Amino acid sequence: MSTAPKSEVLNMAALAEYQEGAVVSRQITKEEAGNVTLFAFDEGQELSEHTAPFDALVHVLDGEAEIRISGKPYTLKAGDAIVMPADDPHAVKAAKKFKMLLTMIRK
Repeated sequence: MSTAPKSEVLNMAALAEYQEGAVVSRQITKEEAGNVTLFAFDEGQELSEHTAPFDALVHVLDGEAEIRISGKPYTLKAGDAIVMPADDPHAVKAAKKFKMLLTMIRK
């Protein structure tokens, strides 16, 4: 997984293509303070419930997703964003094909 070039205008949604039956990821940048990763989920694909020791911002670029945070479901569509708080269990499922930009900020 290579990171995106710096100091260039990027069309985020175009940097990761959908693949049938898969979740595709591409790291945009990785630094000690955090990282930014682009994901493309085929319909029905998911990341099972887990926790992370830092806050994460999910920004939906395309499609529709269900994000569960501490058991509460949220439906997000293109243009929507939500913060998944540190240490709260969360899961991500593609209600339809969708792409998201995940920004994680380390404490």
